[in-house]
Amino acid sequence: MARLRTPSRRASNRLAAKSRHHLWYPFTQMAGWNREPPLIIRRGRGPYLWDQEGRRYLDGTSSLWVNLHGHRHPILDRAVEAQLRRIAHSTLLGLSHAPAIELADALVRRAPRGLNRVFYSDNGSTAVEVALKMAFQYWQLTGKAGRRKRLFISFANAYHGDTLGAVSVGGIDLFHQRFAPLLFPTLKVHAPYCYRCPLGLRYPECGIACLDQLERTLAHRKDEIAGVVVEPLIQAAAGMVTAPHGHLRRVRELTRRHDVLLIADEVATGFGRTGRLFACEHEAVSPDFMAVAKGMTGGYLPLAATLTTERIYRAFLGPYTAFKTFFHGHSYTGNPLGCAAALANLKIFDTEHTLAAVQSSIGELTQALESIATLKHVGQIRQCGLMVGIELVRNRRDRAPYVPSKRIGFQVCREARRRRLLLRPLADVIVLMPPLTMTRSVIRRMVEIVGRSIQAVTG
Repeated sequence: MARLRTPSRRASNRLAAKSRHHLWYPFTQMAGWNREPPLIIRRGRGPYLWDQEGRRYLDGTSSLWVNLHGHRHPILDRAVEAQLRRIAHSTLLGLSHAPAIELADALVRRAPRGLNRVFYSDNGSTAVEVALKMAFQYWQLTGKAGRRKRLFISFANAYHGDTLGAVSVGGIDLFHQRFAPLLFPTLKVHAPYCYRCPLGLRYPECGIACLDQLERTLAHRKDEIAGVVVEPLIQAAAGMVTAPHGHLRRVRELTRRHDVLLIADEVATGFGRTGRLFACEHEAVSPDFMAVAKGMTGGYLPLAATLTTERIYRAFLGPYTAFKTFFHGHSYTGNPLGCAAALANLKIFDTEHTLAAVQSSIGELTQALESIATLKHVGQIRQCGLMVGIELVRNRRDRAPYVPSKRIGFQVCREARRRRLLLRPLADVIVLMPPLTMTRSVIRRMVEIVGRSIQAVTG
């Protein structure tokens, strides 16, 4: 492979000026962002990224939780290149193609039992939106009693994406409250947050009492409720908040008992992040819908899917004049390049025994994190597989948070960037989500930089 020439400083300045004048970045307060030049990434290899000036950084969040096997994995590169020589895109509206068919078969063979139908979309928000619309329409198609089931239950602090349906079942006011007039009504119940328990209880003595509200709501309003939406094991955008063992299984038991559909949002947790291919596997849960995206193509191309059961699928079957069709789709639904990358991603899991190797990475990361757990302003370290949230507090004794104006999490990540580790905080929770398999030295270097950055900012 030819060596990439490092661009001149003048070229970098030109890009920065164009960025400042034309580009609007996601989840970014642009007033502050444009005061300094953006860090412009030019290339990547393994766990590393290089900027326009040739500086090398560790990718501590897998490029926003999507890159699984490191950048420029040869199997993924070859799969995309081979598909590109055939065709880049062909619609699934009225046509089909081999990569979409083969990927659907591969996903069904690996998904929790009972999920045997695959509907493609382009991103995690839309995968959740598809599940919501399917669940709603399913009940509308089942008869008069089912037509009353129009409500969805979701958990406090939930994040399911940014489309309006996904925002409706979200629960993070900072992201969602401004759009309240546009949203459909939903029911919110307690989420498990053991470090800051909403009920003031302690686990395990509490018996997961935060689920009592869900149980009461289902018991009293089951005839109105179409589905429950849950992030299995961990609420990622809420600050990597982990659920106690048994929480997910009990949610499944309650929804089944009251004939309510369960939607598992595995957008962040799917494809090995928790140590299993899907988080639902940890508690042997088979939901009615499972939304997947992010790591689906190994971090190469945007692709998402909503998996569901034969029971749901068959409710949509009927003569043309019954108009039971699921009227939803996108121009790039099931894009062949994305499907080819996703197939190659699953091939890597098989040929490189990724899930077995992940167990070693999880153990190394757990051990490395012990070195920063006792820092004065580290309140709690939450870990689910290779998903880590480090909650910073002003006072460990009473768990008092920092005032938002101090932007402690942002400052720590900026300090880490100075030390050549790229992170992105969730308020004052430092997120660490590295690629699935890394050397021991890379893991320890990442954690070492996090620790030193916290100390540098908090004293």
